[in-house]
Amino acid sequence: MNPPEPPSRTALVRRARRINRELAALYPDAHCELNFASPLELLVATILSAQTTDKRVNMVTPVLFARYKSAADYAAADREDMEKIIQSTGFYRAKTANLIALGQALCDRYGGEVPRRLKDLVTLPGVGRKTANVVLGNAFGVPGITVDTHFGRLATRFGWTTETDPVKIEFEVGALFPRSEWTMLSHRLIWHGRRICHARRPACGACPIARLCPSFGIGPVDEEEARKLVKEGPFS
Repeated sequence: MNPPEPPSRTALVRRARRINRELAALYPDAHCELNFASPLELLVATILSAQTTDKRVNMVTPVLFARYKSAADYAAADREDMEKIIQSTGFYRAKTANLIALGQALCDRYGGEVPRRLKDLVTLPGVGRKTANVVLGNAFGVPGITVDTHFGRLATRFGWTTETDPVKIEFEVGALFPRSEWTMLSHRLIWHGRRICHARRPACGACPIARLCPSFGIGPVDEEEARKLVKEGPFS
């Protein structure tokens, strides 16, 4: 039996945008789950979030942000003091080195301010496209797609991409949606991935967009069994 033909470009775009609309209705309050009060705080929190949870980051940042209020403060930080504060986030030595170097770079090149352009952000220590897009979308209102593990997984399951490289996923998925939707689309996919469309056992039988999903059935389809897998959040 031959595999089904892939959907046409038009059909793919229509289904993708319908999924986005349904996720918008499902998660009307979707937002970045890292706590921050400034672009610098969001940049630091996002760097800390690598290989750990937003909840864990939010547990350490109140102390960190009270101690270090400016790029100059990070540049002049005592390494051991900072390591003690962020130790529970994992990889704390590398993260401390990045944060101190970040502060120095911001002071040396940008007057101590977080730049508003992706091409500038990605030159900073510890900052890749994912982190840059988080900051652009949530601190500056510049649309950006955040390809974390949840976003990449769901984009693949929805049939929006066959790529595995995050940058290629970003561009391929971005082409399906108006630029104005990119930031919120990222939040919605991340929220859905954390709550329902899990990596190991997605709650297919309890998923409100199951009828639109070409991967329906990779997790339990029985509603009662699937509902036990749903995580309510919040995750911050």
